Amino acid sequence: MGHYSLVAAVLFVITTATASAAGDDIAELIAEAARFEHGEGMPRDPELAASLYCKAARLGSADAQYALGWMIANGRGLPRDEAAAWRLFSAAADQGHVQAVRLVQTLPPRYDVPLPACMLPASLPLQVNMDPDPWARPDYPAASVPVRRIVERLASVYEVDPDFAMAVIAVESGFRANAVSPKNAQGLMQLIPETAQRFRVADPFDPESNVRGGLAYLRQLLALFDGNVQLVAAAYNAGEGAVLRHRGVPPYRETRDYVARIARLYSLPVHRYRGRPPATFPAK
Repeated sequence: MGHYSLVAAVLFVITTATASAAGDDIAELIAEAARFEHGEGMPRDPELAASLYCKAARLGSADAQYALGWMIANGRGLPRDEAAAWRLFSAAADQGHVQAVRLVQTLPPRYDVPLPACMLPASLPLQVNMDPDPWARPDYPAASVPVRRIVERLASVYEVDPDFAMAVIAVESGFRANAVSPKNAQGLMQLIPETAQRFRVADPFDPESNVRGGLAYLRQLLALFDGNVQLVAAAYNAGEGAVLRHRGVPPYRETRDYVARIARLYSLPVHRYRGRPPATFPAK
């Protein structure tokens, strides 16, 4: 078995086991929420049902995102809000939820509306001195300065170029420590719960812990793809399995846009990494 095939097989086993455990927790939350929503064997409690759906939605469940959106659209357990409902239906539709795909087309798009407050963490500003910093880049916001200090302190431990890590953080979260995506990627480097668990990140909203986990993941990808920046960026966005299957940058519009955005901030095609030459794949 070749190097990439072996790695892909190992990653598949690890990811499947982790996803299975997370899936059991999500299924239990959704089942309990449904019982409270419909009064199955217990008094109806729509507010508690919405809270439970929200917990599962925050874990990335399309079914929970849809169910919570439906309750908000109908004012059950939470104030009626079609804009917030559309936001949830859209998140579920992005994951292929059939009913959500239909419903999202019946409401006016509201990309400007944030996710419901129950899906967002408390604001976690970085507690770092904001004095002028020689590392600050003019094309990065002021919020990047304390992040850069964390990255500079930790990057050498993981043999990751700080400029590369900063480019990833800029594209992933815009240097917002409390950022959460519709798929529940969290924190500065947008770690999904499975990735946070994989790299032992107990609190993805703690800036230093999140950066440590993200750097560890980048280091693993750099080793896997021999420092090829395009492939590492594509894998960070779409998963290493997708890059291995497609033997290059996957043909997903989101991933190709992501790779291009990283390249605008970090122009080196090969990461300054002590390893082998960059990975290449034969033309299809």
